[in-house]
Parts: sequence; structure tokens; C-alpha cells
Amino acid sequence: HGHCGVLCEHGVDNDATLANLGKQAVIAAAAGADFIAPSAAMDGQVQAIRQALDAAGFTDTAIMSYSTKFASSFYGPFREAAGTALKGDRKTYQMNPMNRREAIRESLLDEAQGADCLMVKPAGAYLDVLREIRERTELPLGAYQVSGEYAMIKFAAMAGAIDEEKVVLESLGSIKRAGADLIFSYFALDLAEKNILR
Repeated sequence: HGHCGVLCEHGVDNDATLANLGKQAVIAAAAGADFIAPSAAMDGQVQAIRQALDAAGFTDTAIMSYSTKFASSFYGPFREAAGTALKGDRKTYQMNPMNRREAIRESLLDEAQGADCLMVKPAGAYLDVLREIRERTELPLGAYQVSGEYAMIKFAAMAGAIDEEKVVLESLGSIKRAGADLIFSYFALDLAEKNILR
């Protein structure tokens, strides 16, 4: 169905999904995961996962929360590549792109629930949110440059409209400048192979 949780007749069942996320986190930790990074965007997921991990003895397994995850159109290329047949949308559990206050509050709530690292996804269109979260937390802060951001740069470069390498570095630099400690990007392999980041 393409959703991030257990689907019932009224939509995604948040509480049933929390139980599943806790089980999945324990399985991942038992397999050797040092970090759990839940992207389901369910209310209370960090607390549920922390409690499940602690109860199973994985008190040192950390949680990197996709704490501010927007219901964004920038995910399109990934969904196409993954063959996701999404029924409806994810607006009931992902952040409204126009609601800045709620987006910031979600990250702060995840910190209060026990997250060890926060994240803003997507990154480029939400640098204002990234900046404010950086100013309000001492936790490590990640930012995810998603498939749509990658595709726009790639297609513009293919059309000869921009210098790909310069635009990639500028876009990643702006994410870093806004406060990201970690950046997830589809350009990572290109940058490493070409030894662009020295």
C-alpha cells in the first residue's frame, strides 16, 4: 500500500505501527545495528523504540530520528525507482511543508522522547527549519538531500544549464551552513569517487 505504517480501514494505525517499530528495532539491534533510524513519522515512535530497546537490553543502541520529515513532493524519484504504489498520501503523519512551528516542535518532542540524533528531510527547501532546530538543540543534527533535489541538479546539468559539481558543493554547503552535522545525499558516491571533498 506504500504507507509507513499498519493500514486499517480508517488509514494508518499509529499505535499498531508503534508496536511493530519496537519489534523491528530490537531485531535490528540484535543483528548488530548501532543506530536505529526510523523514518515512519509516527507520533511517539522514538519513545516506543527506546522503551523496546531498553526492555530487550539494548540500552546503548542509539536512535537517529527522522524527526522533522515533511510530506514533500521532492520524494518523487525515489518512489518511482522503488516502485511504490502509494494509495492516498502521507499527509496525516508527515509534516505539512507550510507549518514551520509544528515541524520544529516535532524535532524537540523526539529529543524529549530520547532521540540521540535529529534529522530534517528534505533539506534544501527547509533550511530555515534546519537552522532553528540547530539553535534549539545540542543533539547532532542530520539533513537529507533527497531524490528530487538530486534529480533537479542532475537534469539541469544534463541540459547544460548549470555546472553540476559547483552546484552540488553549493547546495551541500548551504545545508552545512544552516546547521547540519551530518548530510545524507545521493551525491555522496560521486563526491567520494572524484575526491571532490578534501
